Amino acid sequence: MTPHPPVDSAAGAAVKAADRAHVFHSWSAQGLIDPLAVAGAEGSYFWDYDGNRYLDFTSGLVFTNIGYQHPTVVAAIQEQAGKMTTFAPAFAVEARSEAARLIAERTPGDLDKIFFTNGGAEAVENAVRMARLHTGRTKVLSAYRSYHGATSTAINLTGDPRRWASDNGSAGVVRFWAPFLYRSPFYAQTEEEECARALQHLEDTLAYEGPSTIAAIILETIPGTAGIMTPPPGYLAGVREICDRYGIVFVLDEVMAGFGRTGKWFAADHFDVTPDLMTFAKGVNSGYVPLGGVAISAEIAATFETRPYPGGLTYSGHPLACAAAVATIQVMEDEKVVENAAHIGENVLGPGLRELAENHPSVGEVRGLGAFWALELVRNKETREPLVPYNATGEANAPMAAFGAAAKKNGLWPFINMNRTHAVPACNVTEAEAKEGLVALDAALSVADEHTA
Repeated sequence: MTPHPPVDSAAGAAVKAADRAHVFHSWSAQGLIDPLAVAGAEGSYFWDYDGNRYLDFTSGLVFTNIGYQHPTVVAAIQEQAGKMTTFAPAFAVEARSEAARLIAERTPGDLDKIFFTNGGAEAVENAVRMARLHTGRTKVLSAYRSYHGATSTAINLTGDPRRWASDNGSAGVVRFWAPFLYRSPFYAQTEEEECARALQHLEDTLAYEGPSTIAAIILETIPGTAGIMTPPPGYLAGVREICDRYGIVFVLDEVMAGFGRTGKWFAADHFDVTPDLMTFAKGVNSGYVPLGGVAISAEIAATFETRPYPGGLTYSGHPLACAAAVATIQVMEDEKVVENAAHIGENVLGPGLRELAENHPSVGEVRGLGAFWALELVRNKETREPLVPYNATGEANAPMAAFGAAAKKNGLWPFINMNRTHAVPACNVTEAEAKEGLVALDAALSVADEHTA
């Protein structure tokens, strides 16, 4: 790792002052936040202007799948900037064509056409538009425990509380319960029961909504921010069969779970399921330049063979972003990043997190794959009462705030959502770095333990 810049508290203060004066932050009450001024980042770490270094167990927002400042990708962006910084999307451009080819080679089944967007929410917007136009139907089914983005359609598809302020009730969205055995809405005792009852619940929802009115069912293959709940065996295949039976478009959202995060190129590869549309973003180029997209099946692509698709973006397939994607995919191949994520999950994070669960009364469940894990924090393991209430804020959220502060004090930057902490480091995290994170989590969980009953 390159040496860090010298401590420069004055520079950090200036960065913070300008931020507070002019930057409007997302998902925040502006006067109640205190953003850390970041001086630099490399690999799995970042540091502030006071010389404090943090192991990033968030991968940014679960997007730096190859870590920060990978020299190969940085060089590719620089080279592309020298050759062609930008160009309109209606033209064939080498970086764009090559990125689409490399992505299509790795998507499951016949998802061989790639529509580029600037991020995940726009990918979801366009996937739903494609589904509605392809079927001539309006309604879309999505799960309660989900997040699909912050744009108009994407936020209405989202199941978590970030939707509430923007839920206009007219977006043609119907929600249902996806499987989650630890907090089963179906009173299931086994994965088999949870799968069967969740599929029956989906069938019942369709029956009452009218299958002929449903354009699409959208699911995060493995939900991300909502809790990293790996679906039980057979569930996604069951949804695929239901969609086929009723002529419904099956959309898998792989914005967070894709590009090596789960130890395979796409989470769908774990379940041998091919959707009709798949959204991606984040890890496609480790977030170095904004990029997202929709991978499209042959059948849906054929709908727009002679009929214009009524959608587009000025920066669709931006050359800098696509050059970063080409380089990132090549790095992932050359350095076996996907294989590393699988290894770390199976041999380091999985066993280490389960050991923490045995030693800490605050850990109710550990679940995940690859470099994609969640710890469900509880007040009581027997009752499974969450450590903090659903969507808690202020004093009600104090136990999780204390946990987060303890993690940072120990040099770990944690991903926290409601009563969970997620372990989502870079997919090329080393064994030593992963173990360093486990040690810091161990210390922070001792603080969470103080709030158990």
